[in-house]
Amino acid sequence: MITMTNLLRGVVVAGLAATVLALPTAGGVASAAPTDPAATGQTVAAAVPAPPVTPAVKAHIKKKHKAVCINAHVQNVGWQGWRCGKNGWPVLVGTTGQSLRMEAISILTSKGICAQAHVQNIGWQSNQCAGKYIPVTVGTTGQSLRLEALKLWAGSRICAQAHVENIGWMFWRCSKKFKPAVVGTTGQSLRMEALRVLLP
Repeated sequence: MITMTNLLRGVVVAGLAATVLALPTAGGVASAAPTDPAATGQTVAAAVPAPPVTPAVKAHIKKKHKAVCINAHVQNVGWQGWRCGKNGWPVLVGTTGQSLRMEAISILTSKGICAQAHVQNIGWQSNQCAGKYIPVTVGTTGQSLRLEALKLWAGSRICAQAHVENIGWMFWRCSKKFKPAVVGTTGQSLRMEALRVLLP
């Protein structure tokens, strides 16, 4: 029997297949989300675990010099599955035209990456960094909180573009030496719905 979640997941995958390389994924498990005690006055909860990285994703990221792989956690969909950009081309995650919020992302590059998420009711979470071939996961799952903005740094230049509620696709933003690529909005209560990332 086809469930609504599986139907939505199928629609999302089909819509993104033309622009990304979809690779097999294992099912991820939602958990408590990280919080920033300075911003909320609360204790730190367990970090959201990265969804499992499949052998196909590992092989792709090791083979392609400028590859980026991302897995997005989307409202009513859950983890979409790992998607990897082809060499020099952006990878696209999330949805457009469905009014669904992105809640978390897990991102992986061959050179290491750092990410920081701005989350509804939390603000900027703490930076998360990982080395080569290890994913970084930011945002929340299981709390129905929207991802509003994102900062990305990588071992080399990284560029990102956000699709935001009531705005659509915003301009591409690229990291510079010691400065992250910052996409999305803060202070406007707008959900980030989709994200494109590439290593130029």
